[in-house]
Amino acid sequence: MVRERGQPRRWAVGITGASGAAYGVKLVRELLGAGIDVHLVISDAGWRVLKEELGWDASRRAAAVAEAFAHIEGGRLVYYPPGDIGAAIASGSFRCEGMVVVPCSMGTLSAIAHGSSDNLLTRAADVALKEGRPLLLVPRETPLSAVHLENMLKLARLGVRIIPAMPAFYQGPQTLDDIVAFMTGKIMDSMGLDHHLYDRWGEQHES
Repeated sequence: MVRERGQPRRWAVGITGASGAAYGVKLVRELLGAGIDVHLVISDAGWRVLKEELGWDASRRAAAVAEAFAHIEGGRLVYYPPGDIGAAIASGSFRCEGMVVVPCSMGTLSAIAHGSSDNLLTRAADVALKEGRPLLLVPRETPLSAVHLENMLKLARLGVRIIPAMPAFYQGPQTLDDIVAFMTGKIMDSMGLDHHLYDRWGEQHES
């Protein structure tokens, strides 16, 4: 996407009900800190996982989002409920560089693969596809069935980046945060964004 001079950088981010909510939260924090506007939508199942894994108060959704990212200076955060299909990111005329769904459940991945947009998250992903914008999906599931693999292959052939949540260990992670940072960095690599979230292989040998 070619941005006009002065136009803010914008990415849509979706968080679904797959395990690994920390990946989505970390990505949003990194994007905001980099001065990128984030248009965030969280599925109902995504809220269940945020509550179970990170202790978010799912009964106060907008307030929980505001509290989680209030301390970050940089980009602007816009949060949408999943039922708000009239939101800006539901329209192809809204300028946006692309979308990341992290983590991406197999149900959401299937809906995107089959053009079934019955909520704002899947509609925004469908918009990215139809407008030819980058769409990155970060599935977190194991083991994978043939159905899962066929849906991923279908989307990959359409140009969707499939980035499974498969952290590496060559960088010597010491904490869970290190593992989350590595995966977040891999996502940002595919978004074409600079970061310093992990030490790259061979970096110590570069002049």
